[in-house]
Amino acid sequence: MDDNTLDNTALSTSRSGLVARWQQIPLYGRIVIGVVLGVATGLALGSQAAFLATPGKLVLRLLGALAPPLILAAIVHTFMTTHLGGPLAARLPRLLLMNTLVAITVGLTVANVIQPGRGAGLAPSEPAVETTQTANPLVAFIENVPKSLLGPLGDDGKVIGVIFVAVAFGMALRKERHRPLGTVEHLVELILESLIKILHWIIAVVPLAVFGIVASIVGTEGFAQFQALGIFVLSVLLALAIQAAYYLIRIQFGSWVRPLDVIRGGRDALVMAFSTASSTATMPVTYAALKDRIGLRDQSASMGALVGANFNNDGTALYEAMAALFIAQMIGLDLSAHQQLMVVLTSIIASVGAAGIPEAGLVTMTMVFTAVGLPVQFIPVLLTVDWFLDRCRTAINVMGDMNVSCLLDGKQRKSTEGSPPPPLQ
Repeated sequence: MDDNTLDNTALSTSRSGLVARWQQIPLYGRIVIGVVLGVATGLALGSQAAFLATPGKLVLRLLGALAPPLILAAIVHTFMTTHLGGPLAARLPRLLLMNTLVAITVGLTVANVIQPGRGAGLAPSEPAVETTQTANPLVAFIENVPKSLLGPLGDDGKVIGVIFVAVAFGMALRKERHRPLGTVEHLVELILESLIKILHWIIAVVPLAVFGIVASIVGTEGFAQFQALGIFVLSVLLALAIQAAYYLIRIQFGSWVRPLDVIRGGRDALVMAFSTASSTATMPVTYAALKDRIGLRDQSASMGALVGANFNNDGTALYEAMAALFIAQMIGLDLSAHQQLMVVLTSIIASVGAAGIPEAGLVTMTMVFTAVGLPVQFIPVLLTVDWFLDRCRTAINVMGDMNVSCLLDGKQRKSTEGSPPPPLQ
C-alpha cells in the first residue's frame, strides 16, 4: 500500500468521524450552530448571501411533499391501533376536542392582540417567472423535486419527480424487503415507518436549511425579523401559560385532584417532556405519575396518558395557529376570519396522530401554511427558535393529557384497590 492510499484512507476515516460526531449532536444543537454560522456568513457576504436560501427552499419542498401522506398514515395508524372502550370512551373525544379548541383560540387571540410580527418588514415572496433564457440548472433541479408525493404519477407527472419518489421509497424499504405482511395493520405500519425514515433523512439537513435562510435574511434584510422573533417567543410562552392555567382551573372544578398535586405529582413527566420534546417518549412516565403519585384509577390514567396522548396535542395546535398569524403579520398579510377558521380546522386535523411523528411541528406547519396560502419558505425563520418552543409546547401537550385523566376520574375519589394511593412526595 503506497503513501497516497494511506493518506486517502486516513482522510476518509477522519471525515466519517466528523460526520459521526456531528450526528451525535442533538438536532436543536445543530440548529443553533446553523443559526450562529448563518448570522456570521450573512454579515460577511451581505447581499451576496441571497443564494444561500436555496437549500432551505429544497428542504421545505421535500417536507411539503412528505407532510400530507405522513399525516394520513399517522392518523390511519392511530385510529387502527388505539383501543377505545369502557364507560370513559364517550367522554374522551369531547374533552380532547374542547382542550384543542381552547388552545387554538388562546393562540389566535394572543397573536391577534399582541401582533408580534408587525413591523418586521419582511417582503412577501413572489413566484419566480422563468424562461429558457433565465433559468439556471439549480433552479431547474429544484423545480423537478415533487411538490406532492403522488404528483409525479399524475397526468402531468415529471419523470425526474417519479425517480425522486422511487429512490426514496426504495432506500427506505431496503431492509424491509423480506418483512412478512400478514394483516392490513402490518401494511399501514410499514408505510408509516418508511415515511418516517424518509422524514429522518430530510430532518438531518434541516440545520443546513436554517443556515442558508438565516444567512440570506441577515445579508439582505438585517436583523428586524429576528427582533420580531423575540416578541413571538414571549407571545407563545404567554399563550402556553394561559393554556396551563385553563387546565388547572378545569381540574379545580371538575376533578377531586387538587391542581397543586397535579403539578407536584406530574413534575417528572413535565420535566421529561421538556427535556426530550417527545410526548410519545414521556407516555410511560405520565401514566406512572398519574396512577402511582397522583392516585388516579388505572382506567382514567391510561385513557388520558396512553390513548389521549395519540390525539391530544394542544400545545402543538396552539403553536401552529400562532406561527401562521406571525408569518402573515411579518409579510404584511391580514388573514381573514375565514382563513383563521381554516387555520383552526387544519391545526386540529394535523395535530391528530402527530404524537408519533418526529419533529411533528415541522411537518404539520407546512400543512397549516399551505391551507391558508402562506409561503412555506419562511418556516426556517421559525426554526431558529422552534427548538426551545418545541420543548415548551410538548410540556403543555403532556399537561393536557394529565388534565384529561383527572377530569375522567371525576369529582369523587375512588380506589380500586380499597386503599388510598401512596402520598405525594
